[in-house]
Amino acid sequence: MRPSYSSHDTPRPGEVQRKPEWLRVRMPSGETYQRVRQLMRSKALHTVCEEAMCPNIGECWGRGTATFLLLGDICTRSCAFCNIRTGRPGPLDEEEPLRVAQAVKAMNLKHAVLTSVNRDELPDGGAHIFARSIELIHAMVPGCSVEVLIPDFKGSRAALQMVMDARPEVLNHNVETVPRLYRTIRPQAIYERSLRVLRMAKEMMPQTTTKSGMMVGLGETWEEVIQVMRDLRAHQVDVLTIGQYLRPSAHNVPVVRYWTPEEFRSLQAEGIALGFKWVESAPLVRSSYHADVQAAELNTPSG
Repeated sequence: MRPSYSSHDTPRPGEVQRKPEWLRVRMPSGETYQRVRQLMRSKALHTVCEEAMCPNIGECWGRGTATFLLLGDICTRSCAFCNIRTGRPGPLDEEEPLRVAQAVKAMNLKHAVLTSVNRDELPDGGAHIFARSIELIHAMVPGCSVEVLIPDFKGSRAALQMVMDARPEVLNHNVETVPRLYRTIRPQAIYERSLRVLRMAKEMMPQTTTKSGMMVGLGETWEEVIQVMRDLRAHQVDVLTIGQYLRPSAHNVPVVRYWTPEEFRSLQAEGIALGFKWVESAPLVRSSYHADVQAAELNTPSG
C-alpha cells in the first residue's frame, strides 16, 4: 500500500519546493578523497561521480571507491535529468581501458564500477571499450569483480554480447523513470528497449547479476513506480536502486516532489516482496551507491 504523507504531495503550479533536511550532505573532503581525485586527474580519467554531481561523492571517494566514466565526457543524448554535456564527442580513446585498469589496481579495489556516456555515433556504441576494460581489470587485479552500468546500445544484441563475453559480474542498465515520462525525461530512449536489454543480458549469462535503477520526484505516481518494479522482476532483474531526483542545474527539469524517507523504506519493502535479491532505496541512493557492499553480500564470483 502507498503511504500517505499529505505534507509532501505534488506542489501547486508555481510553488517552490524547498529541499528537505534529509537531503543535506557534507562537502567532500579528507585525505582519501584527495588521493582518489589526484589519481583520476593523473590518469586523465572521468568519473560519473563528478560529471553527474553525485551527492555521495564525499562518502564514496572517502572509502576509496569511484565509478569510472568511459567513452569521454560528451554524450550524444540529451536526457532532461542529466548534467553531463551533450554534443559531438571527440575521437574514441582506445587506451582508456588500460588507464582504468591501472587506476583500479592503484586503488586496490575489490569491486570496480564502470559506466559511460552514450555514443550513438559508434557502430557498437562503445561496447568494445567496456569489454576491454573488464578484461584488463580481471587480468591486472585478480579477485576484483566488475560492475558495468551500460547504455542501451540502441538495442544491439551484438554490442551487448561483446560486453557479456567479457564476463562482468554485474550488468546494470537503468530504466531511470516510468514509461509515461520518457518523452520528456529520456526522449532518445525507449522503455521497452531498456527492458529487453536487461532480459537479453540474463539470457546470455544467467549467472550474472542484473541490476537497474530509477529516480523518483519527476512527477511519477506510486502506482507507476510499483509497475516498473513489477516489469523489472518480470525481466529477471536481481538488484534495484531507487533514489530522489535532484536538479543538477537550471537547465535540467525541476523537482516535482521530494519523496520522504518513509516512502523509500516502503518501496524497499515492496521490492523485497516482489522478489528482488537486493533493493537499495533511500533519498540519496544512486546507481553505484554501496555497489561494493551489494556485490560482497550477494557473493558474486569474480572473473
